[in-house]
Formats: sequence, C-alpha cells, structure tokens
Amino acid sequence: MLISAERRRRRLERVIADDDDVAIAAITVAELLVGVELADPTRRAARAAFVEDVLETLTVEDYTLATARAHARLLAATRTAGVPRGAHDLIIAATALASDRAVVTADARGFLGLPGLDVRVV
Repeated sequence: MLISAERRRRRLERVIADDDDVAIAAITVAELLVGVELADPTRRAARAAFVEDVLETLTVEDYTLATARAHARLLAATRTAGVPRGAHDLIIAATALASDRAVVTADARGFLGLPGLDVRVV
C-alpha cells in the first residue's frame, strides 16, 4: 500500500484515516530505504522525503520474541505446505500476527493462505 501511494505521489494522510491504527514492520522500513538507495537521482529526494514522512507518521513494530515465534510457525507451515514465500513477506506477516494486526497490501500473493493472518487487499 505504501509503495502504491508513493508511486502515485499521494500524501499519507490521503491513504490513512486519522482513526486507523497503522504500523509497519521494521523489515518494511528496510525495504523502503532500499528503494531510496536504488532510486534514480531525479527521484531520490522525493522518495527519501516520502519515507521520512512514513517514519514520522507510523509506528514501527520491532522484531520481537513474539514475532520470532510467529515467524517460526509461519516458516514451518509454508515448508509443510510446500508453498514458498518471500522471506520479507513472512517477517511482515509474523509482525502482524505478533502485534494482532492485519496485513494491508496491494499484492496479496505472499500473504494469502498463511495460518491465522488477516489479509486485506486494497
């Protein structure tokens, strides 16, 4: 959802309502910062400003012991099912499970079908 907003040059307050309880996983911060590092020089400043806006606006959920436990359950479930998932997607999902949140995404492929995970596609 954040990448989609950034690509459309939309401010966060246009995609997140005041009463929404939104947080992001620490790994998502790394993904956003990689986007800044790899950005074309003509887009880098705008992308960096967007990421800073995200960091000032949203809570960042750390990788905690509870996240590690959820991550282990998800890794075991995906290995047992034989359905590979992206490493970062599993960490994001584990963070959502550990913090009792839903994953809101425009790309649900990495999240649908994970046990116990509430996925909302936008």
